[in-house]
Amino acid sequence: MVRSIFLGVLLGLHGLALAQDWPQRPIRLVIPYAAGNTGDISFRVIAAALEGRLGQRFVIDNKAGASGNIGAQDVVRAAPDGYTLLLGATNNFVVNQFVYKAMDFDPLTALVPITIVSDAPSLVIVASQTPYGSLRELQGYARQHPGRLNFGSPGAGTPPHLAAELFAQLAGIDLVHVPFKGSPAAVLALLSGDVQLYVTTLSSVEGQLAAGKLRALAVAARRRLNVLPDVPTAVEAGLPGLLTGNWWGLAAPRGTDPRIVERLANAVHAVLEEPGIQRRYAALGMDVGGQSPAEFAAQLRDESARWRRVLDAAGVRPE
Repeated sequence: MVRSIFLGVLLGLHGLALAQDWPQRPIRLVIPYAAGNTGDISFRVIAAALEGRLGQRFVIDNKAGASGNIGAQDVVRAAPDGYTLLLGATNNFVVNQFVYKAMDFDPLTALVPITIVSDAPSLVIVASQTPYGSLRELQGYARQHPGRLNFGSPGAGTPPHLAAELFAQLAGIDLVHVPFKGSPAAVLALLSGDVQLYVTTLSSVEGQLAAGKLRALAVAARRRLNVLPDVPTAVEAGLPGLLTGNWWGLAAPRGTDPRIVERLANAVHAVLEEPGIQRRYAALGMDVGGQSPAEFAAQLRDESARWRRVLDAAGVRPE
């Protein structure tokens, strides 16, 4: 008995030493989408400051495929030593498990939440040549012509798909989903008139909005974006429940030492508190994250239940 206790104490001290010494080498950050995505952009804003605090660099590994499931699974299977992390989008944590039958892990149990890095609210977007000047006008037309308006998305279960489904359910209108292979294809379809609506974040349509080719009718947030001060919120437009977007969160494989998780979360939070970082995020149409691991875990549980209800109401079944 004494020997067992002694061994346990030694193992505990060894684990503490490892956690205190972490990190001793570069950290691989898996982003489960092609390079240049919003997660890429938001992390590169904080990368240098975060590396300065931790004393090691981050090596970004863009591992795309299966709506982010391939990259996420790579992290799930990695050693829980703090040297392989996931920077995933909303759907990787709280949606894909309800959309893909082949997904063989539950992100709520297979991953350890660390913190949210950035949160970009959705915009309700139409082409400039359309007659809709406000969200109420769009809703009015949709009510009078059920099933006549198409909305695009980068694929089933993606944040733009779910945001548009939530909009339709709250507004009591019938919209037709047209999935595409990625956001650029969906934007092109909107510009050409093949779809009449796209609910997405600013980074996907910023250039076309600036050029006047697209029009933002509302932002799905409680406050207006600083970079689009003339675009009203969905709350102002009469849809207070339309609060949605796409956040990017950090997670580690199950079994990662809680002290490493806490140190990472604290480092990210400190960096996101820097005024210069906050200004750069605001210019990109993003809010900063910085939640504690416990707060992030609670948010994952709440959003998982919320989006499952939206998917069920929309008739989306695992494929």
